[in-house]
Amino acid sequence: MFPTTLLTTLLLALSVAANPVIIQRSPVSLGISRRVNVTSVHNLVRHDQNRAKALKAKGAAKAAGLPIQSDAVINEQVDNQAVTYIASVGVGSPATTYSLLIDTGSSNTWVGATQAYVKTSTSTQTTNKVSVTYGSGSFSGTEFTDQVTIASGLVIPKQSIGVASTSTGFEGVDGILGIGPVDLTLDTLSPATNTLIPTVTDNLFSAKTITANQIGISFEPTTTDEILNGEITWGGTDSSKFTGSITFIPLTTTSPASEFWGINQSVRYGASTSILATTAGIVDTGTTLVLLATNGFTKYRTATGGVLDSTTGLLRITAAQFSNLQSLFFTTGGATFELTANAQLWPRSLNADIGGIASRIYLIVNDLGSNSGEGLDFINGFGFLERFYSVFDTANKRVGFANTAFTKATTN
Repeated sequence: MFPTTLLTTLLLALSVAANPVIIQRSPVSLGISRRVNVTSVHNLVRHDQNRAKALKAKGAAKAAGLPIQSDAVINEQVDNQAVTYIASVGVGSPATTYSLLIDTGSSNTWVGATQAYVKTSTSTQTTNKVSVTYGSGSFSGTEFTDQVTIASGLVIPKQSIGVASTSTGFEGVDGILGIGPVDLTLDTLSPATNTLIPTVTDNLFSAKTITANQIGISFEPTTTDEILNGEITWGGTDSSKFTGSITFIPLTTTSPASEFWGINQSVRYGASTSILATTAGIVDTGTTLVLLATNGFTKYRTATGGVLDSTTGLLRITAAQFSNLQSLFFTTGGATFELTANAQLWPRSLNADIGGIASRIYLIVNDLGSNSGEGLDFINGFGFLERFYSVFDTANKRVGFANTAFTKATTN
């Protein structure tokens, strides 16, 4: 006879196989933590602008059919990312838990930046080396396949992962959980430069562990250095995390934004001040700020009256200017999303963490570093995503936004 536990496992497996719709009704969610990296004073703008340069260069190289790694490296000063969302992910069997940065702007998953990779019986080294540059950081090492456990019920038996031998710009985290488009993995392996690496979402979908090739992400604004206040849902969305309906926006066809989670949108300040006409840009969890093309940022700076703060790199406004600060309106997919005056602020209780002065008011909208018309004219980073629910739908090539209970919160 079968042991009781084995029989239970077999019956459960048969039940899931016979009724896959159950998974569809119950997507699996993973709690994620917002962390402010206080290991050093950060220049948020420099980090995000360097990342933007790298993303644009990589996208342009890929669109032109050029090798991404050799033609898109941006040599800039390295800054650890100041604000990250972290997922605890198990690798191996028995699993070692790693704190991985969630990144929609890249697609390789890797470990070893802080905590060393632990080989187990499920670890298999391939013949490939792997390397990725991020503009303000990089890693290089060896490709392995290994069992990856994202959450209970989300186990990938043979996920390609990078094991870092060197890394820069990732102090305080162990690596990255890459959930961008799979094409971003092209040219990251050597010698298999033409091989794409299926992402964790791709592998979960192909194994029918999830029945929709999409993820939903909930971020929430906070005023503390570290807190478990986010969620990723694999295979669907979590209706408890948003209000109203989700507006879906088709991915842009404008390069280089089209190589990422790129959309078309316009930006308006207040009732009638146009900041950016409809143009292409990207949605990126690896960017802390909301970045606008230089010509749009100049209009925003004029409208707000903000001055550049030399220490943080952020715009700074007075209390009187804040009382008159208008909302920013992002129009995309036939809907308009309001980034309120409070949502445009860096959390004032965290000013010291970025080298700021406690009594001052800093804005999270800043300069992309290039004028509009280059095919990637804005980045909707954390400053935007913490106020809206977002969906990244690979199967239907679209991004979704919805309002949340925090869209108009006065947290900051």
